Amino acid sequence: MNLITLSSPHHTQSTGVNKVMLQVLMALVPGIVALCLFFSPIYLFNLLIGCSTALAVEALILRLRRCPVAFHLRDLSALVTAVLLVISMPPLIPWWITVLAVSCALLLGKHLYGGLGFNPFNPAMVAFALMIVSFPVPMTTLWLAPNSGLDFASALQIVLGQTLLPDGISSATPLDYYKTQVGRLTATEIYQSELFFGIWPAGWIWVSLAYLVGGLFLLYKKVFSWHAPLGLLVGLAVLALIFGLDPDSNTPLHLHLLAGSAIVGAFFIVTDPVSGATSRLGKFIFGFGVGCLAYVIRTWGSYPDAIAFAVLLMNFAAPFIDHYSKPRTYGHSTRHQGYK
Repeated sequence: MNLITLSSPHHTQSTGVNKVMLQVLMALVPGIVALCLFFSPIYLFNLLIGCSTALAVEALILRLRRCPVAFHLRDLSALVTAVLLVISMPPLIPWWITVLAVSCALLLGKHLYGGLGFNPFNPAMVAFALMIVSFPVPMTTLWLAPNSGLDFASALQIVLGQTLLPDGISSATPLDYYKTQVGRLTATEIYQSELFFGIWPAGWIWVSLAYLVGGLFLLYKKVFSWHAPLGLLVGLAVLALIFGLDPDSNTPLHLHLLAGSAIVGAFFIVTDPVSGATSRLGKFIFGFGVGCLAYVIRTWGSYPDAIAFAVLLMNFAAPFIDHYSKPRTYGHSTRHQGYK
């Protein structure tokens, strides 16, 4: 009797965690270059501090957990967390806050729950939220305006705490400035009053567009699907169009999309496969919720950007979203809708 030995038509590919994380790091390069060109090369020093801290803390925790250190360091997940965290923080932030933030991201946001693949919250956003609550003044006032004229040596002395910040160098973010001035000034007056509004496209816009290029590269490589990024942008845009049609009363749509961390959040944060939703519908709902919450907090809350808080709140809802957005099982005509 002849036996049929045909195998199942499973599709396999050589994509592992290391390759995916390396592609994410590559996609972040255009945005980092834009940050250095339009703001300050001090971002490179901050990245050096953050990445060094990430490798050291990751190795120490792995050693304490009796896990193979070299094997887990090669997956590059700690470096991705550090880079995402550093580019989200002000460039003139003291070096020790960067060290503390990266350490908290890996300890409290990742290994506390069992390591990579078990964290219910995005580690970088956990640390960012903790830092902005613990150190609200440096986390909101140590930003640089585009082409501020601050050279690398002076910025390095400020980051290392060897000199005080010169007057007129630091700046609020465009979202923060617009929010505080709206109602007092017209939109035209606001644009004319600050350098980062007076030149179009300003440095903030170029940075967001650079991150958009990196995000599209990841989409092309099929590192993630389009559902979560589109959901975030749609959620943010819908509320901005409803409540922000009058630029003299509320922040307009283009600033919500391009002057903050919306692009970074859409392509590098909500696409986290561990802390987000898993089904295609669930990913869109997850991203849409992040966009809506970000607009609500930006407009009526105390924080000018709020992507981190919106992501963390939706991380709580991810299991609920997954439960009610299960895809149709093969062989069934309808998908499971959750418990009735």
